[in-house]
Amino acid sequence: MKTENKLMIRALKGEKTERTPIWLMRQAGRFLPEYRKTRASANGFLDLCYTPDLAVEVTLQPIRRFGFDASIMFSDILVIPHALGQKVWFEEGVGPKLEPLNSIEDLSKLNMDNLHEILAPMYETLGRLKEELPKETTLIGFAGAPWTVASYMIEGGSSKDYAKAKTWAYSKPEEFDQIINLVVEATTRYLIKQIESGAETVQIFDSWAGVWPEFALHRWCLEPCKQIIAGIKSVYPDVPVILFPRGVGDSYPVFAKESGADALGLDTTLSTSWARDNIQTHVTVQGNLDPLVLVAGGEILEKSIETIMNDLSDGPFIFNLGHGIVPQTPIENVEKMLRLVRG
Repeated sequence: MKTENKLMIRALKGEKTERTPIWLMRQAGRFLPEYRKTRASANGFLDLCYTPDLAVEVTLQPIRRFGFDASIMFSDILVIPHALGQKVWFEEGVGPKLEPLNSIEDLSKLNMDNLHEILAPMYETLGRLKEELPKETTLIGFAGAPWTVASYMIEGGSSKDYAKAKTWAYSKPEEFDQIINLVVEATTRYLIKQIESGAETVQIFDSWAGVWPEFALHRWCLEPCKQIIAGIKSVYPDVPVILFPRGVGDSYPVFAKESGADALGLDTTLSTSWARDNIQTHVTVQGNLDPLVLVAGGEILEKSIETIMNDLSDGPFIFNLGHGIVPQTPIENVEKMLRLVRG
């Protein structure tokens, strides 16, 4: 099937489709027993990302089980700092850890000289997925947004308050711009190469965008994402881009109008009727079932899906979660969700 005829791509291009396409963020993950088995065979999480045999397998697992309309390459947003030369590792039960940037001098240790060479396994994974996925399934590439990635690079891992990164940005904004700009350039190159390798659309995850006040949100979230999208569109004008600026609240319409994205991922907190009136009039929307509603199941799952579908399915819309699926999600609830969305 030609890319432009696929259900997900048509929705991304602004069509109201005859059936709502559906996929889930983190759909290749720990809620699946087959994923847990494959992950146990890898030498750590990064090895899973960088081994195409394993990455292809875990990417295909949720497609085999559920038949989602899109498949997102299995990888991680922190492969960018890793490819730039920053030390990155994952601690079991803790999460990602990085050797943090403590001063602007530390930035000189990072460069893009070996970017594509280091990330070559991801491009191989995409190429193989392009061949192995069902013909109707859309292949999604992805990367983290500059602010979200930079926050890990500076904090040395995940953070409750991003105090180190935000204080650096506020006190030395020109220095902070240098970090953001490096990630913008690397991410643009990475996503373009993903498209060359077979990705039919790409998603940019700005998971921590919601921590900024408005003036900083524009400078360090909206503008960098806008630059990346413009860079992609200058080479691949017809490839749709999804942006997920989680937590930006009433700034969502600004992202819809100014980012250049074809679709916005809606986070869990947004009213779908408000999103219909203020966001869907400008771009395709994707979302936004609470992952913990999917865990709970029952009547709350049925009512939540009904509300989302009633509010958003009259326009260009892709059903998804408002953040990634969580490990304790019952498989039968995912199956029920699929029946309700598709029924």
